[in-house]
Amino acid sequence: MANNIIDVRNISFKYDDANKNAINDLSFSIDEGEWVSIIGKNGSGKTTLINLLDGLIKSNNGDIIVDNLKIDNKNLGDVRDKIGIVFQNPENQFVASTVKEDVAFGLENRQYNISKMHKIVDNSLKEVDMLKYKDSNPSKLSGGQQQRVALAGVIAILPKIIILDESTSMLDPKAKKVIINLINKLRIKNKLTVLSITHDMNEIQYSDRVLLLKDGNLIKNISPLKLFNELDDVENYGLEIPFSEKLRLQLKKNGFNIGNNYINDEEIVKWITQYYSKM
Repeated sequence: MANNIIDVRNISFKYDDANKNAINDLSFSIDEGEWVSIIGKNGSGKTTLINLLDGLIKSNNGDIIVDNLKIDNKNLGDVRDKIGIVFQNPENQFVASTVKEDVAFGLENRQYNISKMHKIVDNSLKEVDMLKYKDSNPSKLSGGQQQRVALAGVIAILPKIIILDESTSMLDPKAKKVIINLINKLRIKNKLTVLSITHDMNEIQYSDRVLLLKDGNLIKNISPLKLFNELDDVENYGLEIPFSEKLRLQLKKNGFNIGNNYINDEEIVKWITQYYSKM
């Protein structure tokens, strides 16, 4: 049985200059090793929730437990050691003039010895297929390569939780898919828990579960397979139906027996191939 690595208990948060709460009495738990996507339109509370989970801001009430540690002043440093964040623009994370120095930055802050640090840096870059670029300037790399470097810097510190803060939104579809597949591979290999903030509904197909927020409220806590079947009007929540789901709905409307659940791009291609191979 999986253990809860994140347990959110009745948290609320209101910014000092706001008229209403950004987060309203939120409760949910996330199991170790899960991939959970947090979705919703701008202003729904996604970024505020991530800042609460990382201890950057403190909830007005309620508790957040991360790997059996309550987020408070006493445990804040230990909690942050368990969490790595990959941001939307990786260039904002770079602090050094070479890839290897940048990946080493978090280890230096944790006072690793030089020989161990070099080994971890090389292993982390190898994990993301960027070892041959270790002497390169990260600002000269492509967007997909920069995200790989940012990811290497995160996995180097051995977090239990990786937060993806719109981390693929600036990539083209091909690079985006490569990064998402890489993260999923690392998640499975290293038993990581992944939280992904995203506006890309194609990306949720990789999730075990989806948390849908609206105005700081948790509207849905559901599998991606069921999400679109249980939303009467997804546009009301700032969501766009993925192409594969639009195609499935149109095929079903036209009388094809394609099933009632959302399927991803690969699955719908497989279904179409199998359908026509029987003709």
